[in-house]
Amino acid sequence: MYLYKLEIELADRIVYLIAAAEGDEQAFDQVEGHLARHFVKMPEVKQTVIVEKKRLEKGAGYVIG
Repeated sequence: MYLYKLEIELADRIVYLIAAAEGDEQAFDQVEGHLARHFVKMPEVKQTVIVEKKRLEKGAGYVIG
């Protein structure tokens, strides 16, 4: 299991998603569901990229600034 930091380019801004997944494909598959729960209206996604990938273990995390 890995902890992913994904950068999602929307039509008007860039947002970040931190997600736990077994692999890269599963991490990308989670993006739409998380965006749908976060936004009232589903935003237009231009591009999604993996910024960082860490093995998920006790103490793993990211600082978002």
